Amino acid sequence: MELDTTQLLQQAVQAQASDVFIVAGLPVSMRINGVITKENDTKLTPYDTSSIVTQIYRLAGNRDMHTFEAFGDDDFSFSIPGLSRFRVSAYKQRGTMSVVIRIISFSLPNPDELGIPQRIIDFSNFSKGLVLVTGTAGSGKSTTLACIIDAINHHYKKHIITLEDPLEFLHRHDQSIVSQREINVDTESYVTALRASLRQSPDVILLGEMRDYETMQVAMTAAETGHLIFSTLHTIGAASTIDRIIDVFPPNQQHQIAVQLSMVLQAVISQQLVPSIDEKMIPVFEIMTVTPAIRNMIRDNKIPQLEGIISSSAGGEIISMDSSLLTLYKEGQITAETALAYATNPEMLKRKM
Repeated sequence: MELDTTQLLQQAVQAQASDVFIVAGLPVSMRINGVITKENDTKLTPYDTSSIVTQIYRLAGNRDMHTFEAFGDDDFSFSIPGLSRFRVSAYKQRGTMSVVIRIISFSLPNPDELGIPQRIIDFSNFSKGLVLVTGTAGSGKSTTLACIIDAINHHYKKHIITLEDPLEFLHRHDQSIVSQREINVDTESYVTALRASLRQSPDVILLGEMRDYETMQVAMTAAETGHLIFSTLHTIGAASTIDRIIDVFPPNQQHQIAVQLSMVLQAVISQQLVPSIDEKMIPVFEIMTVTPAIRNMIRDNKIPQLEGIISSSAGGEIISMDSSLLTLYKEGQITAETALAYATNPEMLKRKM
């Protein structure tokens, strides 16, 4: 019996899965809340996987399978009206066709339900500068950024350009115009797209990732010339984020970059996902809004002092990771063990608890 791919995708959307895995020798599997689960015990045969992959190419407007058959890899996106948009990575493994399907949601996340504080959503009110969201892969950075972009879209008449790889959330035009470009699909690379976007009269640019110093340089210059830039880095904590940016540049440019960064940086948000008492994953944040004192520290390259300021802060402009964990613990959302396991300074946090 041939599996119905549309029905399979409907099930995945209903289950709020982020990815669907179709691999021969395994049952259909889905990633739900970060965990991969098998849908049943029926293992897919090479015939099943090839049938599903062929159906996907049909759904994607009868896309030509030639590239895939010749090279063994193909990436593309397609939509099913009224259901969702899907990003597909088809590949061959052990000579059989396989595919991983990423589900791109039409409905945007609700910051209140996810536990993203209003403090972070308020960064949508900046008119220019650089805002960084940092954390490990899968810590929810894209989701946080989608919420901020959504707030700008609802409250301001601006041109927002997002450069992402892959697109994870679709924004409908509201007060703003939202142009969403996917790297490798709509444009060649981050740096090419970023340079081009500066000629497209943007007010806000969301840059999926700052991968190299060229991209960072263009992003900082864009922030300096009056644009609001949002981007991500895989670092944890504001101090290591600033270090990381400066370190990417050649030594003879580092002082100049520190000066430039001290002028354009507006805020650094660091986040991790931690298990709550009811076994969901909830985000916890360190928030550093850049104050005049912090600007001086970045300019004079006194980054180690920055760590001290963040860890000793009790709120206001700066909220440390540990004080966010302490709040979640006091509210009964996480256990003491979880708080200490994810803390920057577990001994200090233990005393406060």
